[in-house]
Amino acid sequence: MPRKESLMRNINPGMLYRRADLCAFSTSVDRHLAQLVREGKLQKVSAGLYLNPQVTKWGMRPAEDKALVRGFLKDDRFLMFSYSSYNSLGLGTTQLYNHTVVYNCKRHGQFKLGGRTFDFRRRPDFPTKFDRETLLVDMLNNLSDLAENQEMVLTTLEKKLSNFDKSKLEVAAKLYGKVGTKKYLGKLLHGKKIPSSR
Repeated sequence: MPRKESLMRNINPGMLYRRADLCAFSTSVDRHLAQLVREGKLQKVSAGLYLNPQVTKWGMRPAEDKALVRGFLKDDRFLMFSYSSYNSLGLGTTQLYNHTVVYNCKRHGQFKLGGRTFDFRRRPDFPTKFDRETLLVDMLNNLSDLAENQEMVLTTLEKKLSNFDKSKLEVAAKLYGKVGTKKYLGKLLHGKKIPSSR
């Protein structure tokens, strides 16, 4: 059996593979991968990262964002979100962002995966998911990046602070807040800076 076909027999539809994972199935992996990409049997989603597309009656199904990011990082430890999620806090933010941010421990910078651009940001620590308080801390961390009136957002927060759990907010600020966020929330909550947990 030609080794190209042997390679295809060992990869599953809808799955992402790194070049290094496929070397065991081909004596000339680069040549065979290039042939399979030309034939449309594989899709190259990034340098050294390939998708065996899942075919449905409507055509090829694109890889899910989480699968692309997981394959790129070779890690399950990441948090993917959009600045649009801040709108759920009820603080007057209304902008919609076509911008996917990925907090992780390995990569930093913008990378195109499967035709989509992801903004990878290396962080020493980040939550596994956002609750209202950690999302608020993250919004304050990134407030200068938002297309919003910052003073309006902060004024609204001061009026609606009772909508948040203050003890959870303080813990989230200690764990994930930037220096400016700790200082602002410390004054808002206690009239002093919140100390770092690290």
